[in-house]
Amino acid sequence: MTDMAIDVDYVMRVAQGDLDLEWLRNWDHEVGQEITPSRVGLTMKDIAKGRYGEIPDEAPMRTMAPRGGEREAVMPDMGYTLNKKSDVWAENVMDLYEEAVSRQWSATRDIAWNEIPDLDPDIEHALCQVCTVLSEVEMIASDFPAKWMWRINHDYVEAKMFLATQIMDESRHTEVFRKRALAKGAGLGRSRAATEEFLKLILDADTYAEGSALMHLLGEGIVLSLFRAGELISPSPVEKKIFRLCMQDEARHVAYGTMHLRYSLAQDPSKEDEYHEFLDKGEGILTGLFTIPEVIEPLMILATGGEEQASANGLAALEMLRGRVVEEYLQRCDRAGIDRRSRIQLVGAGQSA
Repeated sequence: MTDMAIDVDYVMRVAQGDLDLEWLRNWDHEVGQEITPSRVGLTMKDIAKGRYGEIPDEAPMRTMAPRGGEREAVMPDMGYTLNKKSDVWAENVMDLYEEAVSRQWSATRDIAWNEIPDLDPDIEHALCQVCTVLSEVEMIASDFPAKWMWRINHDYVEAKMFLATQIMDESRHTEVFRKRALAKGAGLGRSRAATEEFLKLILDADTYAEGSALMHLLGEGIVLSLFRAGELISPSPVEKKIFRLCMQDEARHVAYGTMHLRYSLAQDPSKEDEYHEFLDKGEGILTGLFTIPEVIEPLMILATGGEEQASANGLAALEMLRGRVVEEYLQRCDRAGIDRRSRIQLVGAGQSA
């Protein structure tokens, strides 16, 4: 670390009351107007005025100096590698950040843990197996943004701030599903290597673009569909609330990923083939998850109300869920501006929602 030179003369002048004040006399950073807060308070959009709202297509420096303020000509290089707006931006990111900070909830206080009913053992164990899978997969959506946040240029601070809320959201999801699996004493179920392979694919992604497409659009998108189904088939109001609260968080992450991909492709349409390759790999692995007993059978039991009912009617319920998951994923791809319908590899493609 380089030692910062001490201006001894300045220290002596200050001791005598002789302030420099050049920074004050040459203040030219005015916004140009007093900012009026929105109905919900002072938002990030509200303060994006004048020079402070000018987000560069390519960051001029790799520094943590706040965008819009004055910077010295030479600043330390923070080593950022994501220095283009198209690397991380989404047009909805400021709104999503404000929503995220206003809708935080507590897995400790906001769930009525003492109101969980005694369930049939098969139902309880099926629910705990679902919670096991979800507590496993949700943490990747904390680990991935944490891996890349420090590489994002500070000129795109709103994107970094949103990813920070995602890290908190996903930590809470892992917490709440782990707590539910243990709350009635049944415990956690079984993990499978195939699940870990998809998580590893996200974490090992060579670029933020690849990891974001795999996680935000594909992985979290499918989990969002499962949360919707989970609220419907939950055995008690307690689980319904868990899935509902997680769903509102997950919807933000998917909305960011969808619009980030859309923005990235709008800036450089030639990236479409690259994104197709990312999603080809991810879909290929996720297809295997639809054939794992520990993933599909607990959903069948919860959807039909028991083991015997699952044997008789579970397949129909599973096919309906799988078709919905795939169609919602394809709709997100459509919104992102990438057509996956002609090359999708997920099991269930082509089935009606």
